[in-house]
Amino acid sequence: MTEPDVHTLTGPYVLDALPDDERIRFEAHLAECTFCTTEVDELRAAAVKLATQVSTPPPPALKANVMSAIENVRQLAPVVHGQPAVRRRFSRRSVLALAAAAAVVAVSGGIAIDQYRDRTAAEQANRQIAAVLSQPDARTVHGAVQGGGQATVVVSAKADKSVVVLRDLPNLPTNRTWQLWMIDPEKTAHSIGLATGDLTRVINGSTTGMTTFGLTLEPNGGSPKPTLPAAALIPLT
Repeated sequence: MTEPDVHTLTGPYVLDALPDDERIRFEAHLAECTFCTTEVDELRAAAVKLATQVSTPPPPALKANVMSAIENVRQLAPVVHGQPAVRRRFSRRSVLALAAAAAVVAVSGGIAIDQYRDRTAAEQANRQIAAVLSQPDARTVHGAVQGGGQATVVVSAKADKSVVVLRDLPNLPTNRTWQLWMIDPEKTAHSIGLATGDLTRVINGSTTGMTTFGLTLEPNGGSPKPTLPAAALIPLT
């Protein structure tokens, strides 16, 4: 099998995707090739920028447009101070390697950002839950959900927050949703959100003076008023 041209290894090298023998050969080449050294530096800078962006799906026609134009792609070599600019035509293999490297970096960067955001959101939610549970006036009440499952509410008037935990709820059809309510002494229900299944959620406000937590089954998107009978009504006092 013919060994790849060392000039086509730039993109895979940036991604640490080369086997050891090709990586060693390419690093030796970098010591004496200012063109590839500059190209590696530019690709690394691009990778950092791509990793800070949220990935978006490419337009449907992008692949076809790139493949149809790839034979006519010409690229100027980077200008190295003290040396004249050299015009160079990339091989089809080189262009495809760089395009593939950029695509991998974009996708992996988007996944990394999504994972970081998910982890940060979970950590923030855990801190909020711990803040409610640690209040000296925190009270915990439980109630069964009609049809199966259980609802637990931890209430703190001092923090003016509550934590709602729903577990083992029945599966719902796609056109139905659970709706959560706080009910005041006048028996007026205030919606505090929707759920399609089990959850643990911090409720800000809507706690002080409320007497009952309610859970109802509603059409998808929720309702302005609870549909009776409720699946659960749990006294908070």
